[in-house]
Amino acid sequence: MFKNIIAYRINPDWKKTTAQIEAGLSLTRFSKCGATQEKSIGWSEPRNEAHAVLAEVVNGHIILRLTSETKVLPANVVRRAAEERIEKLEDQMGRKLGRVEKRDIREEMRLDLLPRAFTRLAHTNVWIDRNSGLLLVDSGSPTRADEVVAMLLRCLDDIELTPVQTNTSPAVQMSAWLLAHEAPGRFDIEEECELKATDDSQAIVRYSKHSLNNAEVRKHIQNGKLPTRLALTWNGRVSFVLNDKWQVKRVRFLDGVFPESDPADTGAGDGENAADRFEADWTIATGELAQLMPELIEALGGAMEIAA
Repeated sequence: MFKNIIAYRINPDWKKTTAQIEAGLSLTRFSKCGATQEKSIGWSEPRNEAHAVLAEVVNGHIILRLTSETKVLPANVVRRAAEERIEKLEDQMGRKLGRVEKRDIREEMRLDLLPRAFTRLAHTNVWIDRNSGLLLVDSGSPTRADEVVAMLLRCLDDIELTPVQTNTSPAVQMSAWLLAHEAPGRFDIEEECELKATDDSQAIVRYSKHSLNNAEVRKHIQNGKLPTRLALTWNGRVSFVLNDKWQVKRVRFLDGVFPESDPADTGAGDGENAADRFEADWTIATGELAQLMPELIEALGGAMEIAA
């Protein structure tokens, strides 16, 4: 459940129903890799229950899950197998193989080895918050977020997704907060940040478990270093790290938010208990983040208007 957030704005005129979303996602439902297929990607059931819905609705929020399976086949394994095959053929034929012949053998060996390769399975949660017009991807990787966006554009007609941008850049706003040692609203500054010089030196200063309310931090900023990362808490209930790329990382729900110290995986357990836990965990998580994200956008100067 959301450990990182990359946020997008949804075009206001996109009004697809849950049934229409479900129908669109079903066109690219996840299936495992075939014998010689290197990667498979598609939508899977957020509850981790076979043949369940792909678009779960929890307290008015829509939860999706993108799953990918990738064959892990190290290049050195393919190269070694190909070299052995090439050496054997050259002995049999009594001549050296040409460049094109060697290339074809390497490709043949790759295809031969793929069915025996290990696989890596990855899941990415996606949350559509219609009230705020936001789509949030649980990923710290822009590449993974781009995959999610590409799949959504492929499956859902008329949806337009734009990375969240604010009128004030995170780096500039975080600088102001550190200089005053005060964040707006229900946000509080914690004891971690990274400052980076904007000149050719690209010098970096990092603080961890260290008070940021001191003259040294302020002097670094006054001398031209900008924050690239700053730890914050919201309302005493959610901690996270904001970076200068408008990514929210290391999201953690603090003690007292969930019945236990950490929410269980949404697919854990069996039967009715698992269903109850899924509903409860997502209701709590979306309830908190649905307040935090609009407040964070406002704290950074409000959403930048998109030119028509």
